[in-house]
Amino acid sequence: MDLSLKPSQDQVETLFDEAEIDAGAHPLFSRMPSSVSFNKLRKRLLRQTRQALDDFGMLKGAKRWLIGVSGGKDSYSLLALLMDLKWRGLLPVELIACNLDQGQPNFPKHILPEYLASIGVEHRIEYRDTYSIVKEKVPTGATYCSLCSRLRRGNLYRIAREEGCDALVLGHHREDILETFFMNFFHGGRLASMPAKLLNDEGDLMVLRPLAYAAEDDLAKFAAAMEFPIIPCDLCGSQDGLERNAMKAMLSDLERRMPGRKDTMLRALGHVNPSHLLDPKLFDFQFLTPEPKE
Repeated sequence: MDLSLKPSQDQVETLFDEAEIDAGAHPLFSRMPSSVSFNKLRKRLLRQTRQALDDFGMLKGAKRWLIGVSGGKDSYSLLALLMDLKWRGLLPVELIACNLDQGQPNFPKHILPEYLASIGVEHRIEYRDTYSIVKEKVPTGATYCSLCSRLRRGNLYRIAREEGCDALVLGHHREDILETFFMNFFHGGRLASMPAKLLNDEGDLMVLRPLAYAAEDDLAKFAAAMEFPIIPCDLCGSQDGLERNAMKAMLSDLERRMPGRKDTMLRALGHVNPSHLLDPKLFDFQFLTPEPKE
């Protein structure tokens, strides 16, 4: 991607603000707060989502997307923002929301189908008891996240195929990407994170993360203002000492002491210089020699 051809952030915001004035908002925003602060927040999240769609070519060949909706703040926000962009004519893709009921105890089965029906989005609720598998396979005291995620992802891939979708769309945000990078950095010994666009191993589905530029704090404020019916995750949310929680605390401390560090680190992930790292698979150090002097 030739970054020199991209419009400046000011240009993007100006163009999008003009469209906002003309287009209004999707009907699901009819009861949103009328405050200036919320309007700015909504516009910022819409801009960031649209920018991610453009930067990573998420709309190329796209026809139908499966939106993973867990009942948390991030996936609710993702669905609302995508529906708003589609309503504006900026997202020419069919959307189907999907919740995977993983058999967690006391899971309120009625909340998501009722909410999704109320906002008029096509949806599918799928029951698969992965909770029992995770509890059986994971030793006491170990974290559930890795196995739970793999089982959930496999089922969502299957559902996406059954529904004729070309992409699975997830609500991972800026903090998720940074936390994953540092988990790999500190514990995995590699430089890797969550890409905003990924082709699955089978090569038949894209995995998209349109909230890659969105801050978790913004999504939390947005979800609270929109009064989404949040469903907590009782499977992993009650576990203490997760590596991801340690990364989250570290990043929060850095941001508190040096405001703006998270955005700087996210930009760094998009400006990689292989010749200044140590991976001979990415850069041919063996044949790097000075030019002969005349």
